[in-house]
Amino acid sequence: MNENENNEITEQDVNHLMQIRREKLEELTKNNKNPFEITKFDRTHTSKDVKTNYEALEGKDVTVAGRIMSKRIMGKASFCTIQDSQGTIQSYVSTNDLGEENYKEFKTYDVGDIIGITGFVFKTRTEEISVHAKEITLLSKSLRPLPEKFHGLKDMDLRYRQRYVDLIVNPEVKETFIKRSQIISEIRRILDEKGYLEVETPILNTISGGATARPFITHHNTLDLDMYLRIATELNLKRLIVGGYDKVYEIGRIFRNEGMDIRHNPEFTSIELYSAFEDYNDMMNITEEIFRRCAEKVCGTTKITYQGTEIDLGTKWKRITMIDSIKEACGVDFNTINTDEEAIALAKERNIEIPSGKETRGNIISLFFDEYVEKTLIQPTFVYDYPVEVSPLAKKKKEDPRITQRFEAFICGREYGNAFSELNDPIDQYQRFKDEIAARENGDDEAGMMDEDFINALEIGLPPTGGLGIGIDRLIMLLTDSASIRDVLLFPTMKPLSDRQ
Repeated sequence: MNENENNEITEQDVNHLMQIRREKLEELTKNNKNPFEITKFDRTHTSKDVKTNYEALEGKDVTVAGRIMSKRIMGKASFCTIQDSQGTIQSYVSTNDLGEENYKEFKTYDVGDIIGITGFVFKTRTEEISVHAKEITLLSKSLRPLPEKFHGLKDMDLRYRQRYVDLIVNPEVKETFIKRSQIISEIRRILDEKGYLEVETPILNTISGGATARPFITHHNTLDLDMYLRIATELNLKRLIVGGYDKVYEIGRIFRNEGMDIRHNPEFTSIELYSAFEDYNDMMNITEEIFRRCAEKVCGTTKITYQGTEIDLGTKWKRITMIDSIKEACGVDFNTINTDEEAIALAKERNIEIPSGKETRGNIISLFFDEYVEKTLIQPTFVYDYPVEVSPLAKKKKEDPRITQRFEAFICGREYGNAFSELNDPIDQYQRFKDEIAARENGDDEAGMMDEDFINALEIGLPPTGGLGIGIDRLIMLLTDSASIRDVLLFPTMKPLSDRQ
């Protein structure tokens, strides 16, 4: 085969390699050795088992199985390395042990083929723990070469699209998703210890609510009804608090029909939790605990490095009001600005664009925060007391009804969590829903809708409640030092290849 100037095998060469592999399969099938007819293989140990328990297993027979990652043919003896879910292990293969016919067949196996090996455990002259093969079984024939044979591993788009290959050739990627599972398990452990009940709520809803976001719309044929994929689990979880549960949580998929970048995917995983008789201060405490314990679980320390920046998740997080954070960042004190007109004039002075329908003091405070503050919040910080205009489900502060008991958690200039002292006044909530409807009618397609049943639930009675939502994918990015959300999603949303320009 001819290689191009970049030392990469061409697509024509790939097709040739695939043809050779198919011919090998045809030969196996002709000899009644079609590996795809095998339905089960009994292995006794993984690669990690063998390496961890070498002293107990030395000289004893084991059966391992995995994918061939490399082969070294040396006449009548060979070495191959197989990879399973736990790692890799080397095997010594010789004609003396397998017999001439079986050894000849083994030499035809390709990198990527899945095999089973039975043999005894030993160490080579270089002290590498290995399996001395007595018997080898071809379990699956790889008909396509692994991509490093022709594409290399630089194409991130290919890695995201073909995650199954990425996991094979990049062991560190597999480790990221092992940590993902450990983080989610640790969150469950924390909440279960505290008496929270894990629940499941609908993904399909007749009303889009619980957050400010553009929803996905689908259609239910039997009911002839448009439905929305949930943008949050909030309203249904609070219904359960009304129903008498003191503490509930849900870890689940959320869908938002919005932009895609290194921090956003149209579907993502969040956790929302609600606790009766608590407030947003209690939610700050549990946020700190979740981040601290998850870091200890997967990193072994609360002092981590994210993209070159050292972060300490073990200390008490900084707490600052939104208005004070703006004053710290740019010298503007919104405590001295009391009218919409003053706020609009200040925004124009600072060249901050105000979207249509957002010409209020509260919205402009939020715009100033986005412009001057968010990117500066590197160490863990709770920014609290948000304007009512941007917090339609949070309880107002008694001393200043323009402000709500809400916080967001920030690390490395990114938001990781959002929490409220939940609004439980049905009269106030009804008016805020009406304000959302007005915003929607004025062109804000992220504004919420009226949820009459949720108002009905509040009229039954919601106790004082603290609620918290955390973006699990972003937490996993932080604790695995991953630059993009796609690095922590097994199958991120991708544009179809046929649609790519």
